[in-house]
Amino acid sequence: MTRQQFTSNVEATQRALRRFLVALCCGDSSRADDIAQESYLKAYLSLDKLDDPCKFKPWVFRIAYNTFISQYRKTDCLCPLEDAKVNIAPDIADSGFKYQALYLALEMLTPKERTSILLYYMQGYSIKEISQIENTSESAVKQHLSRGRIHLRDFIQNIEDGTR
Repeated sequence: MTRQQFTSNVEATQRALRRFLVALCCGDSSRADDIAQESYLKAYLSLDKLDDPCKFKPWVFRIAYNTFISQYRKTDCLCPLEDAKVNIAPDIADSGFKYQALYLALEMLTPKERTSILLYYMQGYSIKEISQIENTSESAVKQHLSRGRIHLRDFIQNIEDGTR
């Protein structure tokens, strides 16, 4: 792959990758940007390992996912639900809070559940593709999706019960 082809692939994937990483980082856009930048750098340095240039997008998503997991393990950023509760007003004027409830809910998931949910529902990847990105079995991805949906449903019910 030439430098120009790599640049074209980066331009074609950067919005989707950044959106994925922002959600994976629960709204922390600066952390997502750092991971995206590090992921593209790792991809560039590992271009010789890319067998099929047509598979650049899932390949770079896997690199980004692995980079996120590495950083997550270093920081261990999960917090208890009681510490994460926030009053969410329905008429918040600042659009920066538009996805606050979603990010709060996603933060309650394990990294594997969060990744599977985001890749499946937000990016439209199949279970097979997600298993390749996460380097796990398809049954594990199905389990992450199932558990993630249950955890999200419970979180949303807790919010609704608290506002009634």
